[in-house]
Amino acid sequence: MARKLFGEISPLTYRIAMERMIFLRHLRNFRQRAEITSTRSTVSLPVTVYKHNSLIRRRLGNVETELQDNKAVSLGLTAPKIDGIVIAPGERFSFWSLAGRCSVKEGYKEGLTISNGKPTRGIGGGMCQFTNLLHWMVLHSPLTVVEHHHHNGLDLFPDYNRQIPWGTGTSIAFNYLDYQVENRTPYTFQFRTWTSEEYLSGELRADRELPMKFHIRERDAYFYEAGNEVYRHNKVYRIERDKRTGLEVFEELILENEGRVAYDRSLIRAEILPVRPAGHAVTH
Repeated sequence: MARKLFGEISPLTYRIAMERMIFLRHLRNFRQRAEITSTRSTVSLPVTVYKHNSLIRRRLGNVETELQDNKAVSLGLTAPKIDGIVIAPGERFSFWSLAGRCSVKEGYKEGLTISNGKPTRGIGGGMCQFTNLLHWMVLHSPLTVVEHHHHNGLDLFPDYNRQIPWGTGTSIAFNYLDYQVENRTPYTFQFRTWTSEEYLSGELRADRELPMKFHIRERDAYFYEAGNEVYRHNKVYRIERDKRTGLEVFEELILENEGRVAYDRSLIRAEILPVRPAGHAVTH
């Protein structure tokens, strides 16, 4: 029998291990404080690079309506903390440095979280939808993602009005799993974020027009059976085009995802192949 890690012994040791990771990350962020932006402007930069609306209440298998409503509250509390933040050349954006720790005292509610690959509940649960929005906008820009985590090996929820490719989401946990972006360009960028009754909305703006435009494309997407389980696969590419000529100047594979489906197969609206297609071994 494998020896348990310290954080696996009991809920208390798990809490101690987590607080240790949070403390160590605070130290790391303190050393990088000169690079992390906190500049905010209520005036929008003139150019819209990309904008997106993310539906707050979605059908996620058996997730309770209460948790969806609670998530709406938590997202609404966080939106003003990110709204207006400016990322100048050479600066870094850190989600948790701005959002801070979710607490009941601040009004955050219990929402859906993921622990050990399974859905559970926690204060501020559902906050990954916020970094999902930010990441999707950043992928349509020349900003550089320097820290990004996602739920490896699992397809956690069925598609419901999915607007972005599976696997392009984020996984965050205060504060040791952060979402961070660096501006290695000569342009200045800005996030605008807000919520309505239905949507979490965002815009990525810039101080002037960019010479390039980015597109995200999903390829080789399929479900297949392996033993008694169903797995999902896809590849996600980013394509850069010159705005002046319309010509493609660069294409890169940014993700190849392979994950076990963690919900009832009856919720899959696509064909399930009996085996993985030949020649489609996953590379990481």
